[in-house]
Amino acid sequence: MFYFCRMQMIRKFVFIFFMAFALTGCSEYSKVLNKGKNAERYDLAEKLYAEGEYKKCIPLYEKLVGPYGGKPQLERIQYMMADSYYQTGNYELSSYYFEKFIANYPNSSKIEEAAYLSAHSYYLAAPKYSRDQMDTKKAMEAFEGFIATYPESARIPMANQIYSELTGRLEKKDFEIAKQYYHTEHYTAAMKAFDIFNEEHLGSIYREEAMYYKFKSSYELAMQSVLTKKGERLEEARQAYLKFQKNYPESERLKELNPMMENIEIERTKAQEEINKIQLQTSI
Repeated sequence: MFYFCRMQMIRKFVFIFFMAFALTGCSEYSKVLNKGKNAERYDLAEKLYAEGEYKKCIPLYEKLVGPYGGKPQLERIQYMMADSYYQTGNYELSSYYFEKFIANYPNSSKIEEAAYLSAHSYYLAAPKYSRDQMDTKKAMEAFEGFIATYPESARIPMANQIYSELTGRLEKKDFEIAKQYYHTEHYTAAMKAFDIFNEEHLGSIYREEAMYYKFKSSYELAMQSVLTKKGERLEEARQAYLKFQKNYPESERLKELNPMMENIEIERTKAQEEINKIQLQTSI
């Protein structure tokens, strides 16, 4: 019992000691942040950055930007502030401040690293393919700029890998949008979307599937068309089939598409017969 009570007292003492130490540290940080001299803020920010306390660094660096304007220290302050945002996962602000650093210090020894981290910030901020891809496009532009500017950089392999991933995201996004038009029976919009997709994403892994859905969209539209438009749309569906067959003669999808093509030929004959009847009746 005595031993148990003693251990409880020791734990309580240790807890109080560390709480007091932490409060003292917090009090000292708050004092320097709010009332300290700029030199004290700079030194503390450097110390905290070295210790990985990036969240605490940011308010200190922000207070130093104005006072150190035009001074040599500002280059380091701006870089460290951008990197602190990056390290804490605030990628929108890190990309902003890295870009600002690049604009202000184009000859800095940190310029290559800043350019890469700016692009990487956009990449980490970019959402999955199912959401808005504005940050994805910004990341792609940033990596394009980095690859073009620093072709000998050791970071090029990773930059190329990320750029390829981002390209895949946009491809997936555009493909899913076009496919959604098909599934909601907006066939004209689907046909146009698949055409644009294949023009903009040459060599895409979705190319065969996009051409497959382009044909199916044109087929469904033609089959539902009024007589005056049916012939033209059946021919468009026929051309879509022939293009698919030419590009993918060994595709398993042809087993599904071949009977549809036979229907197209049957419907073309019927449509022409109907048109001939109408023309004959009107001429009598």
